[in-house]
Amino acid sequence: MDALSCWFAAKDALQRFVLPHCCLLCGAAGEDAIDLCRACTAELPRNRTCCARCALPLAEPAALCGACQKRPPPWDAAWVPFRYAWPLDRLESRFKFGADLAAGRVLSTLWLREMPDAAWPALIVPVPLHRTRLRQRGYNQALELARPLSRALGVPLGAYHLRRVRATSAQTELGAQARRRNVRGAFAVSETGWPPHVALVDDVMTTSATLEECSRALRRAGVQRIDVWALARAPSIRD
Repeated sequence: MDALSCWFAAKDALQRFVLPHCCLLCGAAGEDAIDLCRACTAELPRNRTCCARCALPLAEPAALCGACQKRPPPWDAAWVPFRYAWPLDRLESRFKFGADLAAGRVLSTLWLREMPDAAWPALIVPVPLHRTRLRQRGYNQALELARPLSRALGVPLGAYHLRRVRATSAQTELGAQARRRNVRGAFAVSETGWPPHVALVDDVMTTSATLEECSRALRRAGVQRIDVWALARAPSIRD
């Protein structure tokens, strides 16, 4: 072990001694260098049987779900390692709506541990918030999840390459068709010379209306391949 590795090992040991990891779900001792115990980590709902195009959970593996066969989304592939269900939904809600950054760190670490063997993009782009929503919340949860992915993979982060140019209503209060109307024309690119392969990052996929509208803006900017990365996939809402 070289000197730098020894320094990091000592630093981690000191941190565990001064501030030991504690499970954010049950309060037991955290394990595997995160604030979750192994029992709660094992309960997290993995999304391993899903549509390759939109990551919708399926009973059996399939290249395309029925919805994607009828109307393919404007991106090429999706990486969504978890389902939006207990207990992951509790951690996500604490992070997104409760400003619990410890929960955000746990979610980022869990996401990185589920990395697939795939060709990485040339740029990672988080779904942006409108400036009014950003002022209210104080941070963009998609950006905060994208930062560790960018560092771990060595892929540049385009934090401000995509802008939300129009304030929209909260998507959680709307059905599928209303969500699509709500975000129509809400995004624009703020950079030129985009690379051919981009990953678009969000926290949770539901109807995918926001990701579809962002993808269309990237297509208009000349992006040839778009991968959608999200932490968790919720069942689609149908009108």
